[in-house]
Amino acid sequence: MDVLVLIGRILFALLFLGSGFGHLAQRKPMAEYAKFKGVPLADVAVPASGVLLLAGALSVLLGVWADLGMLLLIVFLVPTAFLMHPFWKETDPQAKQGEMAHFNKDIGLAGAALMLFAFFAYVGTDLGLTLTGPLFSL
Repeated sequence: MDVLVLIGRILFALLFLGSGFGHLAQRKPMAEYAKFKGVPLADVAVPASGVLLLAGALSVLLGVWADLGMLLLIVFLVPTAFLMHPFWKETDPQAKQGEMAHFNKDIGLAGAALMLFAFFAYVGTDLGLTLTGPLFSL
């Protein structure tokens, strides 16, 4: 069980590590796109969300308060779904489908992160291969 959860944590975290790095390394073009999408204070929001992604992903990957890491990822995913992928505003059917797919992906990942938060907070220190136990207890 420990090894399977570790592999799952690695695979889950890789997506967010890459995205967080991209938010910092490609800050200017990502901020321009966020501005185009109507994100307020995009020049601040993009690097801040990059730090949020990296902190959450590293927490999950290393098993340092992995429950908190999941909450950080949820804090990124839910607003991003609504701010960056408002499919209901699209009039072009192809653009609407693309935005809907991204919206659903973000909401689905947020749901998975919420379940994993509960898993880590409930199982506690019984789950090996982590550097710390959970921050929260359910």
